[in-house]
Amino acid sequence: MKYTVIIHKSEYGYDAHAPALPGCHSQGATEEEALENIKDAILTYLEMEREELKGAKTLEVEVAPA
Repeated sequence: MKYTVIIHKSEYGYDAHAPALPGCHSQGATEEEALENIKDAILTYLEMEREELKGAKTLEVEVAPA
């Protein structure tokens, strides 16, 4: 799968996050390192999500705009 990743340069290096995965963030000293680290963070996020959903009932709900 492909995920959009946003990278920001800061005074400490590079921060990366995947907007489609709330709370999925990482960082690196270089842009390349940040990209490798966010890939690992995404894989970890997805594995944790799989574990969390075991035995859970999953539903979709529709919400009308206000």
